[in-house]
Amino acid sequence: MPAPRLRIRAIELYERPVRFVKPFRFGAVTVEAAPQSFVRALVAVEGKGEAWGATAEMMMPKWFDKRPDQGPADTVEGLRRSLRSARDGYLADGRLDTAFGHAAAFTPTEVPKLAAAYGPAQIDKAVLDGLLRVLGANVFDGLRANLAGLDARRTPDLAGLDLDAFLAGLEPLPAVELRHTVGLLDSSESLRTLRARSSLRWFKIKLGGDAAADIDRLTGIAAVLDAAVPGYRATLDGNEQYAGADHVAELLERLEREPALAGLRRALVHVEQPIARDAALARPLGALADRVPFIIDESDDDYDAFPRARAMGYRGVSSKACKGLYKAILNRARCTVWGAPHILSAEDLTCQAGPSVQQDTALVALLGLSHAERNGHQYGGGFGTAAEGEAFLAAHPGFYTRDPDGSVRLATDSGRLSTAPLSAPGFARAAEPAWDSLTPIQSNPIHSTPVQPA
Repeated sequence: MPAPRLRIRAIELYERPVRFVKPFRFGAVTVEAAPQSFVRALVAVEGKGEAWGATAEMMMPKWFDKRPDQGPADTVEGLRRSLRSARDGYLADGRLDTAFGHAAAFTPTEVPKLAAAYGPAQIDKAVLDGLLRVLGANVFDGLRANLAGLDARRTPDLAGLDLDAFLAGLEPLPAVELRHTVGLLDSSESLRTLRARSSLRWFKIKLGGDAAADIDRLTGIAAVLDAAVPGYRATLDGNEQYAGADHVAELLERLEREPALAGLRRALVHVEQPIARDAALARPLGALADRVPFIIDESDDDYDAFPRARAMGYRGVSSKACKGLYKAILNRARCTVWGAPHILSAEDLTCQAGPSVQQDTALVALLGLSHAERNGHQYGGGFGTAAEGEAFLAAHPGFYTRDPDGSVRLATDSGRLSTAPLSAPGFARAAEPAWDSLTPIQSNPIHSTPVQPA
């Protein structure tokens, strides 16, 4: 059965400030607050009706755009421009098309490409949510049935793959393990306290770009994990802080010859984007690629990024809904076609409580990724209002919990997130953000021409 066609009738853009409960340092940046964007899209499905879909995502400064001449506020404004440009472009397209057809028809023009992809990625999530709500389908069943109309027009290397059969064969996981982020300001001692109250087994450790300093810090972290978490697994995230493969090789050599790091080396699953995006895909990793799997994250700025990285020796790519849910699905298909050792890894953009963490977790579960970095609950302040928290707790019991002080937070104590609470019709959400508490990114949202009778 062909995927349903729809028109996008309206798109609204909002934001709210998020004050972090502790500083988050990744790479050369320390973030103590950042805005979160919210997107609503009204979709009219041919012959079925219409509904509003919604999503949310952090606008993290100096991650999408790390150009030295751009300050943190400049890079956030770049994400707002990306949202406005995508809204205008999607609404200018008045055709009936599938959800993926609308996504594939829009080409961002801003720079850098990773920031330009932010706006369409958020609109695609909201459109999918609206489509699934009209059809009364949850995200797991809806994407497995290819209700979005996913095809290979943006990934010609997958032209020979039966995408419908691939999607139908996906088996959503009942739970996803949390991979705890150890930021550059997070102490080794804080891990002991954390382990006492949470059953965590997976850890993601940030690197600073100086091999000697990174090794010294890793030694302290490894001492805690070796003693407190038998059988732990870990990943390292360079956040583009290493200048080239030679510098990364020095880090690995120190890691491999330091006896105190033997446990961490055995636990190491992959290293994420250690080299700056401008240089990462410019030359092959060479022998470095045989020592540990390397994956790209910030270099994943378009549908062709994973094949280009593969040619340079990279073995994987990150899945982040903020970079595009359809791209993540198609990259998962590539891993199936290419086979081992190619991997898709679930990473986080400080996903906050509500639609952001729910939708990203549902995507991860659908793609069969057993563990995912989750750090929004560490650094963010939770829900924007108490009433919003109550609404999401009631709509998704088991995904959230109530603290003794009455506040609502992500249910992380077991070290796993259950996906059953994300099975309501729509894209993994059955509650609404507190829309009246948000600030419009543009006061007067643009509406498209009225929907013609289907």
